[in-house]
Amino acid sequence: MMKPITVRSLYGHVMHELGLRIVSGKVKPGEILPREESLAESLQVSRTALREALKVLSAKGLIESRTGVGARVLEERQWNQLDADVLAWRCASMPTDDFVDKLVEMREIIEPAAAAAAARRRTAAQLVDIEKAYDAMAAAQTLDAWSEADLAFHDAVLQATGNELMQSLFSVIETALGTFFTMSARSATDFRYSLPYHQKVFEAIKRQQPDVARKTMLTMIADSHENLQRSRTRTRRKASK
Repeated sequence: MMKPITVRSLYGHVMHELGLRIVSGKVKPGEILPREESLAESLQVSRTALREALKVLSAKGLIESRTGVGARVLEERQWNQLDADVLAWRCASMPTDDFVDKLVEMREIIEPAAAAAAARRRTAAQLVDIEKAYDAMAAAQTLDAWSEADLAFHDAVLQATGNELMQSLFSVIETALGTFFTMSARSATDFRYSLPYHQKVFEAIKRQQPDVARKTMLTMIADSHENLQRSRTRTRRKASK
């Protein structure tokens, strides 16, 4: 699975702009996009670039085009939710509580099992990669450096599973995980608060203790979720005053 398209090409720019409008809810499901002429004019692009962008959005399940009707925005259930660009647009448009909760649920299903598999099958080289990511987290002095190292740690664990299907999952959910890790770290008093959990996961994988690795990863995810929930509650209380 490819990472989100870099907004360089003209059609890529158009796709990004329209995709973000749809995913953020500015354009609602069921709405018909403006006719090609007016839409191309408002976006200041050629109709050729617009058509290419619409084709890509259609492939992602965001719209459908019908002759004589135009491009209609599809219901959210029809979107390719694991598409890298769709995930990036959801994260860019301030993830909702519901989206974050669903991401946590997905993590609870995937990552504890991945940690256990890594403890059973990791190679010496893969263990080195996990340790390097952990060391980078321990040395991080900024939120950005921490988030990058945190993402690398979870990627290294998935790569150590020896399961190519699990390994490919990271490229699919990388954007969403990166956003989640940053949100979680930002909401904490100390962005490195979860470092001990990561150390315990690393040690369990190193010692080839699948059950310990699974339980610790699950605890880490639950603690991160609780931290975000506390942050939401504080934000709501401040807003209500």
